[in-house]
Amino acid sequence: MRIVADENIPLLDAFFAQYGDIRRLPGRSLDRAAVADADVLLVRSVTQVDRALLEGSPVRFVGTCTIGTDHLALDYFQEAGIQWSSAPGCNARGVVDYVLGSLLTLAEIEGVDLTQRTYGVVGAGEVGGRLVKVLRGLGWNVRVCDPPRQAAEGGDFVSLEQVLEHCDVISLHTPLSKAGDQPTWHLFDHSRLQKLKPGSWLINASRGAVVDNAALREVLLEREDLQAVLDVWEGEPQVDVALADLCVLATPHIAGYSLDGRQRGTAQIYQAFCAYLGQTPRISLDDLLPKPWLAQVSLNANSDPAWALAMLCRGVYDLRRDDADFRRSLIGDTNSRRLAFDALRKHYPARREIEGLAVNIQGESAQLQRIVTALGAVLV
Repeated sequence: MRIVADENIPLLDAFFAQYGDIRRLPGRSLDRAAVADADVLLVRSVTQVDRALLEGSPVRFVGTCTIGTDHLALDYFQEAGIQWSSAPGCNARGVVDYVLGSLLTLAEIEGVDLTQRTYGVVGAGEVGGRLVKVLRGLGWNVRVCDPPRQAAEGGDFVSLEQVLEHCDVISLHTPLSKAGDQPTWHLFDHSRLQKLKPGSWLINASRGAVVDNAALREVLLEREDLQAVLDVWEGEPQVDVALADLCVLATPHIAGYSLDGRQRGTAQIYQAFCAYLGQTPRISLDDLLPKPWLAQVSLNANSDPAWALAMLCRGVYDLRRDDADFRRSLIGDTNSRRLAFDALRKHYPARREIEGLAVNIQGESAQLQRIVTALGAVLV
């Protein structure tokens, strides 16, 4: 069996070497020649997998080790009889940790109390849904906008207009779509960006084009009261440097790049591939994940809750490092910056998730217990 894979997919040999020869290539350079004799194609979000790439090839299984599927031509797959799988939820926790880190940094810069803000989460799927659970677990005021879920389930959802009107913080977690009844391409256009409440924070860790980047640059120049955090960009790996300069935090599409999340994505595609072959999976991710560098933390029951929250989050992941690395890469000509964007992703340092942290509270503190539980860490 011939397997072609994005070189940035971890644990390829551990999960797939038993099935045949693996050819690794940069995800953005995968073309018709690369898959001309491939039976299996394994990608991440940077590869557009469609008729133009696959028609005439022997590929019959496509796996994307990512949550999103907007880079996959699913209608064509069905027409061509190609089996496929994504990895829903694989990096959701990593994105939640990224948003928490963003909030902590914004709060320090602005000098505000996170408990007093109203949060709007747009898109409550795998990522947004987990973020809502964490924020509400912390006791914070959260409003959720997800029209597809609202139509299917009813429940306690609000409109996007209500989010714009009432929320001090808006975090975007919607898939990217141009077609259908509810397209999300440029969901936040110039008009909606202008409607943000005074002093609002906008965080986008979904897809770059959910926000009109040119419009956001204009609005940030017009309104110094607004703050933005961007992990995703229109046209990436090309980045609007002027927009990045206006953001409080800017990173190269790494919000979900935790070690756990990336390896979990490969494991989920391995399981789907086993199902495609009619086989029982024999390899477990638990046997492959390394032990976390920070395994346990002890807190005195008298610890300040705000300090404890920041310490627990940043002890595991501090995104200010990623922001600094990214800003150092925004030099040179356009091609140099494009190459640097992908290099930061390819050589991204190991980063774990808060859910893997054990916390011991010395004494009794219901407030600290609530924080630890909300974060998903383990009380010991």
